[in-house]
Amino acid sequence: MSGAGATSGELVHLVREPAGEAAGALVLNHGRGADERDLYGLLEALDPERRLLGVTTGAPLTGVPPGGRHWYLVPRVGYPDPVTFTGSYKQLTGFLDALLAQRGIAWERTVIGGFSMGAVMSYAVGLGPRRPSPAAILAFSGFVPTVEGWSPALDDRGGLPVLIHHGRNDPVIGVEFARRARELLAGAGLEVEYLESDAGHWLPPEALAPAVALVATATAPASKPA
Repeated sequence: MSGAGATSGELVHLVREPAGEAAGALVLNHGRGADERDLYGLLEALDPERRLLGVTTGAPLTGVPPGGRHWYLVPRVGYPDPVTFTGSYKQLTGFLDALLAQRGIAWERTVIGGFSMGAVMSYAVGLGPRRPSPAAILAFSGFVPTVEGWSPALDDRGGLPVLIHHGRNDPVIGVEFARRARELLAGAGLEVEYLESDAGHWLPPEALAPAVALVATATAPASKPA
């Protein structure tokens, strides 16, 4: 595990180095009460050939019940607390922009994704106003946030691949949030692949194959003209 416990721009993270020259990057953001170690193993599952620089981030808020790390406070599901959300959003975007620039990897070669709160932050980073477009977004059991001071900028995101998975039996974040995200993004011209399963608030095995395929496709080398 490379870079364990490392911090940069005050954001804890782990790095998984590629097998050779990085063809791009894969960034995964954890859910509520977890930490940067939670999705580290998923890097290998989604990029088994290690083509990509892998990064898992740790949210900046600690000391919040029930423990672990948090991206924002939750006054109501779907509506993050504006102050803590904005602080984490600025830290996450600043950290990732700096890291990718340091490694010489463009956002257009970077897939960003996450679970639960991490999916919310991935939507925010990938769809934020005046933000560069990523190669793709993986949204597992999350929602496009409704929060004061932030709104998705979709006018220039046409064709952006997004994989949404949500469990119909999710007791934490209802599946209606995923359905709303699908309608919003597909209606704006993004290429949405939508998957519902009988899962609760977890990532089932059947969601992995389409995620692996999307990561590979979104970061495939550009074909050369004949």
